[in-house]
Order: sequence, then C-alpha cells, then structure tokens
Amino acid sequence: MTTPVCPSASTVVFPSFSSYVRARGPVLLRTARALTANPCDAEDLLQTALTKTYLAWERIEDHHALDGYVRRALVNTRTSQWRKRKVEEFVCDELPEPDPIPAPDPAEQQVLRDAMWRAVLRLPARQRAMVVLRYYEDLSEAQTAEVLGVSVGTVKSAVSRALGKLREDPELNPELQPGRGAEQLRAA
Repeated sequence: MTTPVCPSASTVVFPSFSSYVRARGPVLLRTARALTANPCDAEDLLQTALTKTYLAWERIEDHHALDGYVRRALVNTRTSQWRKRKVEEFVCDELPEPDPIPAPDPAEQQVLRDAMWRAVLRLPARQRAMVVLRYYEDLSEAQTAEVLGVSVGTVKSAVSRALGKLREDPELNPELQPGRGAEQLRAA
C-alpha cells in the first residue's frame, strides 16, 4: 500500500462537488499558479479544470483521488491552451522600426561636463560644498546638513541660491551672453 501524498485530502470523501471546491480550492489554486505566470490566468485555468471535473463528477468512482484528477485536468488544460496559442505574422514591405535616436556626441558631453565643473568651481566654497554633497555625492538635505554642521534650512537656501547662479552662468547657458541680463532675454 502506498502512502498518500496529502493525507488530509485522501481520507475525506466529499459528499458534493461544492464541498470539495470549498475544502480544496486554495490548494488547487496554488497548483494552477505554479503552471502559469499570471495569477488571473491561474484562476481561469482552475475554473476550467473544475468545470471539467464537475461534468465528470458522477463518473468519478474514487473520490479519494479527486486531487489527482483535478491536477491532471489542470495540466492538460494548460497544455491545450499553450498549443492553441498562435502568433500571427503579417508580411509587410518595410520593417516597422523607428528611426534610430542619434546618440549624443561624446565630445559635446565632455565640453558640457567641463563647463559645469568650471561653473561649480566659481561658486562660493560653502555653496560649492553643498551642491557637490547634494548632487554629486547624492546625499539628502539632512545628511548634507549633518556633514557640514548646519541646519537643513541652511542647506536648502544655499543650494537654491547656488542652482540659481548655475542657471545664470553664461558658459552653461549660451543664450546668456556677457552684457545681456535675464530681463533682456525675456524681452527678446
């Protein structure tokens, strides 16, 4: 005599299909989830297998082996679904590929990086330290304040002023030529 895999399921005889589903549904759903990647597909798979079991309920002689019957229905149903799934191909004259996005010029990127660092170096030492800690070292405002021994509000206001200076730096913003202020650009 073989030892049952799940003793609680094999020793109970279920008087009705609904009592079986109530008692064993969660276990069977776990099995269905193991067969599919999507939880919604697993529920649909279990419903289909349970429908097949319901239709055969009267013909199933050994109600001790219901779990095996439903598991076999799950596997067979999943296999049938997989086989039926078709990928349709359509012939076309041109491939529907998007135009390649031009890669940024490495030389231009290096020029911009150099200009950024020159602009950062022109900031006062305290603002420069805060900008480097916040954006280069990626520290939070609280961490930056702790490192520098200042309040978080001081970090916020100093970084805000520093970013304002960087935005107005003529080397970073080609539209800001020497002798042209922000008011002149708005008027243009």
